[in-house]
Amino acid sequence: MRGTLGFLAHRLLRALIALWLVSTVVFVVMRLSGDPVPLLLPPDAPRSEIFRVRAELGLDRPLPVQYATFLANVLRGDFGRSIHFREPAARVVLDYLPATLELGLAAFAFAVVVAVPIGVLSAARRNSLLDHAAMGVALVGQAAPTFFLGILFILLLSLKAGLLPTGGRGDWHHLVLPALTLGIFAMASIARLTRSAVLEVLRADFIRTARAKGLSERLVVVKHTLKNAAIPVLTITGLQFGTLLGGAVVTETVFAWPGMGRLAIQSIYNRDYPVVQCAVFLSAVVFIVINFVVDLLYGLLDPRVRRA
Repeated sequence: MRGTLGFLAHRLLRALIALWLVSTVVFVVMRLSGDPVPLLLPPDAPRSEIFRVRAELGLDRPLPVQYATFLANVLRGDFGRSIHFREPAARVVLDYLPATLELGLAAFAFAVVVAVPIGVLSAARRNSLLDHAAMGVALVGQAAPTFFLGILFILLLSLKAGLLPTGGRGDWHHLVLPALTLGIFAMASIARLTRSAVLEVLRADFIRTARAKGLSERLVVVKHTLKNAAIPVLTITGLQFGTLLGGAVVTETVFAWPGMGRLAIQSIYNRDYPVVQCAVFLSAVVFIVINFVVDLLYGLLDPRVRRA
C-alpha cells in the first residue's frame, strides 16, 4: 500500500511540475510575439486610446506582475477574457473542445483497431508477404506528412470521386477524411511497435516451453504473448492518443474542422493571449492526464514498476 501511494504521489508531483512548466513557457512565448493592442484598434487610433486599452488588458504592468497574476488566475481556472471574442477565454476554448475530442477519438479508434491486429499478425507471420506489405504501408504512413495526406484524400475521394465532403463539421461523412488523415501516423507507429513487442516476447524461453507442450500457435500468441507485450504497446498507444488531441492543428486547418487546434492558430495570428494560453494549458492537461493513467496501468500490468 505504501509503495502504491509513493508511486502515485511521485507521478502526481511530476504531472504538476510539467503543467507549471508548460504554462510558464506559453506565457513567455506569447509575450515575445508582440503587442496585441495595435491589432484591436484602427491604424490612426490616438496614443491615449492605445494606452487605455493596454491598461484595460493589464499589459502596462511589469512582466513579473503579469506572470504572478496569470498563475493566480490559472489556479482559480480563470484565463482572462478573450481579446478577440470579448468573452471568457475558457468558455471560448471549451466551445471548441468537443469538435477536437470527436476528431481525436475517431482517429484513435481507427488507429488502434487497425494497428494492433496488423502488428500481431505481422509478428506471428514474420517475413511473409503479409508482414512485408503491412510494414511497408506503416512506413509510408509514418513518412508522409499529414497535410499532404489530407490534401491527397480531398483530391481523390472528395473532388474526383465525390464520395465525401471536402471539409467542415457535420454528420459522420464529414468525420471520415479528417479522422483517417489524423489517425494514419498513429496507426503506423502502433503497428510497428506492436510487431516489435510481440516478436520479442515470441523469442522468450517460456514461449518455447509453451510450444514444446504442444499448444497451438494461436493459443501461444493469444494466451502467453499478448499480455507480456502489452506494456510497450500501451505506452505508445497512450502517447499517440495525447498527440492526436494536441497535434490535430494541421488536420483541423486542412479540413476547416472547427476544433481547438484551429482556434489556437487563429488566436496566435490575433495575438489573443488568453485563448492561446487556455488552449495550450488544456491540451497539456489532457496529455498529462493520459500519461498519468498510462502510468497507473503500468503498475497494474507489472507490479515491478510500482516498486521501481
